[in-house]
Amino acid sequence: MIHPTAIVHPGAKLAPDVTIDAYAVIGEHVEIGAGTHVGPHAVITGHTRIGRANRIFQFVSLGEMPQDKKYGGEPTRLEIGNGNTIREFCTFNTGTVQDAGATRVGDDNWIMAYVHLAHDCQVGSHTVLANLVALAGHVAIHDYAILAGGVMVHQHCRIGVSAFVAGGSIVLRDVPPYVMASGGTSAEPHGINSEGLKRRGFNPNAIENIRKAYKTLYRSGLGFEEAKQAIAELAREASELEVMAQFLASSTRGVAR
Repeated sequence: MIHPTAIVHPGAKLAPDVTIDAYAVIGEHVEIGAGTHVGPHAVITGHTRIGRANRIFQFVSLGEMPQDKKYGGEPTRLEIGNGNTIREFCTFNTGTVQDAGATRVGDDNWIMAYVHLAHDCQVGSHTVLANLVALAGHVAIHDYAILAGGVMVHQHCRIGVSAFVAGGSIVLRDVPPYVMASGGTSAEPHGINSEGLKRRGFNPNAIENIRKAYKTLYRSGLGFEEAKQAIAELAREASELEVMAQFLASSTRGVAR
């Protein structure tokens, strides 16, 4: 299952059915789970742990040291879950000791070509990161979020559950759960991701509650603190709003408005 031209360090830990294609390089501290396929010319290095049934395409670089001048060679990590598709020329760096010490990717993510995950990014599960998405350090992408092509996200920003960011947008502040955002200089809200919510099985009542919370945040004329409190009140009667209330309460960069 390992091509004779691949270079696999004897210290690497590979499940018996892992496939490593031609000219790939696998480093000493790499662990790869069952059923994962690594394409030709991929380089996987650093303290990197990859789960089961991932498809890793050619010319990918995973687990290289962070692009951070403070990095001093500490054994920080890259952790990738199960069932992810990682397309050509993606670059995922390890974490730094100034943060969690690990860059993490969850399960069943669809990550397209030329995506960059900088140090300490935390990507959830079931996300879509389209071609040329670039995440600066310490960015969090929550479950089911979709980032269209060419989206750039500033350090420490968060993209909430089931949010959608349009192609070519620059994200400078948090995008709350369920919100659609776009903007080439600074992404702004443009309604809720109703189509995505329907695909996830949200019923009409839940979607209407989310729309009401959106209007409270963006169209009621309330200040942020007042709107945040109002949404917390709504969440007591609508469980789907709990994740939005918690997201707003924990924002440190402020939200896109």
